[in-house]
Amino acid sequence: MKSINIIYLFILILSGCSSPETYDILIKSGQIIDGSGKASYTGDVGINADTIAAIGNLNAKGKLEIDATGLVVVPGFINMLSWATESLIEDGKSKSDIRQGVTLEVFGEGWSMGPLTDAVKKQAQDNQDDIKFDIEWTTLAEYLQFLVNKGISPNVASFVGATTLRINTVGFEDREATEKELDSMRFMVREAMEEGALGVGSSLIYAPAFYSTTQELIELCKVAAEYDGMYISHIRSEGNRLLESLDEFITIAKEANLNAEVYHLKMSGKENWNKFNAVVKKIDSARAAGIEITTNMYTYIAGSTGLDASMPPWVQEGGYDKWAERLQNPEIRKKVLKEMTAPTDEWENLMYAAGSAEKLLLVGFKNDSLKYLTGKTLAEVAKMRNLSPEETAMDLVIQDGSRVGTVYFLMSEENVKKQIALPYMSFGSDAGSQAPEGEFLKSSTHPRAYGNFSRLLGKYVRDEKVISLEEAIYKLTTLPATNLKIKKRASLKIGYFADLAIFNPEEIQDHATFDNPQQFATGMVHVFVNGTQVLKDGEHTGELPGQVVKGPGWKADE
Repeated sequence: MKSINIIYLFILILSGCSSPETYDILIKSGQIIDGSGKASYTGDVGINADTIAAIGNLNAKGKLEIDATGLVVVPGFINMLSWATESLIEDGKSKSDIRQGVTLEVFGEGWSMGPLTDAVKKQAQDNQDDIKFDIEWTTLAEYLQFLVNKGISPNVASFVGATTLRINTVGFEDREATEKELDSMRFMVREAMEEGALGVGSSLIYAPAFYSTTQELIELCKVAAEYDGMYISHIRSEGNRLLESLDEFITIAKEANLNAEVYHLKMSGKENWNKFNAVVKKIDSARAAGIEITTNMYTYIAGSTGLDASMPPWVQEGGYDKWAERLQNPEIRKKVLKEMTAPTDEWENLMYAAGSAEKLLLVGFKNDSLKYLTGKTLAEVAKMRNLSPEETAMDLVIQDGSRVGTVYFLMSEENVKKQIALPYMSFGSDAGSQAPEGEFLKSSTHPRAYGNFSRLLGKYVRDEKVISLEEAIYKLTTLPATNLKIKKRASLKIGYFADLAIFNPEEIQDHATFDNPQQFATGMVHVFVNGTQVLKDGEHTGELPGQVVKGPGWKADE
């Protein structure tokens, strides 16, 4: 009997048979696109705990097995410009983005949720819209940990906002920061970077960020550069002074000696659509000179902000209360009306850039008595009130107690396609991550909140073949992670965190429209965050495994 057993063992060895490895999760027979930009291949992925343990043709079993035949297996996507800062407080499940494969939300376009002085906390609390919450944190790191403690499905990271720093010190005044105030801002950048911020973010078309000088931004970015952080900016103009604003942006990156990214690159206003080649030439020249410039975008011809982007910054000095007070002064109204209807290079007038009030959708009101206007154009409301669009806009700001959420149609489809093909382009929704339920139904939104990433993969990759699927996945994953200097995420590699998206490439599709924006995308089948399944067969599992992703300057607690 003993000799028979030995012979049997010898036969097993010769035949190459061995016991299969067992993983917590085994994803079998998927089309693997690892995020590097290289061609896809068919294979398996083994996951143990929160980590990718094996990739290839695996002789393995899984405690949970997923047959990915006919599906694409990719790293989870990075939303480079997320405004889920409040929507995740309301609902941590992040349904509209998870259903598109987003596993990391990146915050900080000018405003960040910390650091906050007591005065700024009170102001932020008083100005809340549909979503109400207590501000239980002071620093940016405390806010991010607050989200994790509350429970969220995606991972989160953030830049520290230059606007927030200015409000904390200078307030809403139109003046240069004093040296003492600048020192205070530098200290806050240093603290945020050591706590894990990704860098400094700015949003320069809006008051009070508009009042910041180039030198102020350079000084803040110099601190971020000490920690290998990034500068990321909604530049001072995306329209009439687009090229000059790019010059300022590149100067900041060069003088502070850090890599920099342009938020939602665009050419706003029909008269500026022809600037695409000049924009690319400036960026390419800077990159050739050794300045690491990258860009991101959303996949639509309309942007979304507020009516403040249609009024001169001087009238907004001092914050909302002063702004609303001035708009009730007849002489000031006349001056504002004149400036709103005249071409200018002095500030960014999105109403003028859009071309008409028919191209402005009103999507977000704070005052319940005005919510019936949600979804109407400014032209329609002006006609209802028998006023000019400009007068109507001023009245709505006063009556609503807010800047009023607005969608502006500004860009060309041709430029959207050309931007997608740029080798340094990544993607951000510039929106919250929500669901068509509860508090989220009290206001409308831009369709990019529900469809930005699926629109890329369905419309522009599969249907119109603007770029290949492999290139699109690279731009959604490894490219932004490399730019942000994030470690062990956004690539399918052994030892990396198991953030994965699995979708049907023939069915991935956005459904949100400007008329009906709160519609989920389809085609995403499974999503994992830190090894935990948050989407199963297209439905959210309710799991909340999201963690804080730290930037390159993070110093672990002693």
